[in-house]
Amino acid sequence: MKQLLSLLVRDQAGVLNRISGLFLRRGYNIDSITVGKSERPGLSRMTIVLDVEDEKAAEQVKKQLNKQIDVIKVVDLTHRSVVARELALIRVNATMAERAEIDHIIQPFRARILDVGRASVTVEVTGSSEKIDALIELLRPYGIKELARTGLTAFARELDVSAEAEAKSATGA
Repeated sequence: MKQLLSLLVRDQAGVLNRISGLFLRRGYNIDSITVGKSERPGLSRMTIVLDVEDEKAAEQVKKQLNKQIDVIKVVDLTHRSVVARELALIRVNATMAERAEIDHIIQPFRARILDVGRASVTVEVTGSSEKIDALIELLRPYGIKELARTGLTAFARELDVSAEAEAKSATGA
């Protein structure tokens, strides 16, 4: 099962290494991890997508993260309504004749060509992982020379309908 976590951590050397080491020791595969400065000085936000066996393992991961001294807050976004995006850069083989074709393919994805070389174009796309996967599959027949993906970055929606419904059912409202 996929687990989506958002962590607020101290912005210090070694924090990423300690957190990824925790997953290594437990044998969990990190599907993606993004880290960057947060809205609070001295703190960074990590978005982690993990592959865990079940709900029990997911709970164990959260408990272990909360024990880490550099972790300020852990939010499990797995079953919540989220705003999530990923960025990908895709360098595709493209002859002069194919460039217009590729431009036509990427338009519905709101992707754009960032760079044009002699024999290739570099496409930038942001969106859900599924959207990016779909565009990659459409570009694959042209020949993908290079591909770089950022991994998922996510927030819980401000008005989380699923969390509100869950809270109402728990209180009997």
